[in-house]
Amino acid sequence: MDKSVTAAWTIVKYEGGRLQEREDEVASEFPLTIRVDGEEFATIVCSPSDLENMVVGFLASEGMIRSMEEIRKLSLDPDRGYADVELTAAQNTGKDWYNKRFIGSCCGKSRQFYFHNDARTAKTITSRMTITAEQCLELMRELQQCSSDFRNTGGVHNAALASTEELQIVRSDIGRHNALDKIYGHCLQHRIPLKGKVLVFSGRVSSEVLLKTAKIGVGIVLSKSAPTQLALQLAHDLGITVVGFIRGDSFNVYTHHERLS
Repeated sequence: MDKSVTAAWTIVKYEGGRLQEREDEVASEFPLTIRVDGEEFATIVCSPSDLENMVVGFLASEGMIRSMEEIRKLSLDPDRGYADVELTAAQNTGKDWYNKRFIGSCCGKSRQFYFHNDARTAKTITSRMTITAEQCLELMRELQQCSSDFRNTGGVHNAALASTEELQIVRSDIGRHNALDKIYGHCLQHRIPLKGKVLVFSGRVSSEVLLKTAKIGVGIVLSKSAPTQLALQLAHDLGITVVGFIRGDSFNVYTHHERLS
């Protein structure tokens, strides 16, 4: 039911000292409106691939569901841009907590800003798993090698769920957080255990990305790019190891370096 994640576009390219018309490949952008029990819940601008994964992962990260057993029916109409979800029990979709700002203290440490639903669903990670420096570098090399949509368009982010030895699930999207929702949704749909897993990521580790990682329940995130200060404060408080700027044979460990062996 997915649409194409890329589209052909005629461009004029300047190369070798002259302008020349040619066909190029660009990333597709697609608005999907999610309705829960008949009520509009959210509209997500995303890449039109793995949409069912994304809807499930998004609802779980927003605290609407905890497992697939809470979804009675999920139907997609990609031509019209709708996803309709029926839940097994009535949920509060009345926006009294959804996307309201919530100020809280994380473990009594630094005061952080959350949306209310983030405070409800983000998990503190206590995993004692470890990963070696070479495994970090190799997982990022694998992600770069399998990212055909990025190579073709330069317009998507890539994320993968991995063991310390290999990539296991790879998803792409124009939105960093959407790619993570797609992974989370796939794990819920297929009941994939998350113990001992790592997230490998092509984009910047923002606070939103860090919170998605905590909601998924993974204790190590590897990124090719940089983190933000708020993301690192959250990672410190939530027990997540952030490894950034993984390029060539080097990287930076920003939080919880005890997991690097």
